[in-house]
Amino acid sequence: MDERKNNPGKKMQTLLDGGNPSALARLPKKGNADSFPPLNEEKKAGTSTDDSLLKNETPQLAPKHPKGNRRNFGPPFWTIASILSLSINLILIIILLVLWINLRALNMNIGSAMNIGTGLLGGLYTNFEKMDRAHITTTIPVETTIPVKFDLQLNQQTNVVLSQNVTIDNALVTVKTGGLNIVNALTTIVLPEGTILPVVLNLTVPVDTTVPVVLNVDVDIPLEQTQLHEPFAGLQDVVKPFYCMINPDALKLNGQSVCK
Repeated sequence: MDERKNNPGKKMQTLLDGGNPSALARLPKKGNADSFPPLNEEKKAGTSTDDSLLKNETPQLAPKHPKGNRRNFGPPFWTIASILSLSINLILIIILLVLWINLRALNMNIGSAMNIGTGLLGGLYTNFEKMDRAHITTTIPVETTIPVKFDLQLNQQTNVVLSQNVTIDNALVTVKTGGLNIVNALTTIVLPEGTILPVVLNLTVPVDTTVPVVLNVDVDIPLEQTQLHEPFAGLQDVVKPFYCMINPDALKLNGQSVCK
């Protein structure tokens, strides 16, 4: 081993000749014994081995390829999963801390939260029930004109008062006095103004006019008898499950149970 470092050929030859058995024992051995030529063949080869070593020619080994083309996805997957898990846990911890700080600042507890829920849901349910039971009551003033057009049939007896003197020519008059009797004599008669004459009216009177109408109309409309009943009942059914969950003993306006 005292040889110079710039003469690797002689070092290799010394190892092959058995100059250092421990070094040969450390060389890897394979099942195929033909991988390394015997020492006798190397000695017969002469200086060919030395020349190749002197020229620093190293045997080219075939590259070792891994079996198959499978890629190992395990480590990247678990790394990404660990990062996502840590991120989600950190976000949840921050949310819990914020909620805890807010609840502590407002001095809220479970009992107060339940009371708030009962008041809110109960108020909604009760007001929806009141709206369904409500009535629309008001007074509507009406002031309009109604057209009137028809034929009035008259057939009756009535008294007529003369507005002026009326002269009747060639009237048959019968006069009976103590010394004079006239029967069915033609004469002219004058009826003075204001004379009342009984007559029979039998005629058709056309009527075409307008009648003014002024009155107040009272209105009372129950909403449960209108189309608004269905949406009000639907709103009560929406609130009812949550209201019964918080307050199972809730009562309606008429005293009946809400949850039954």
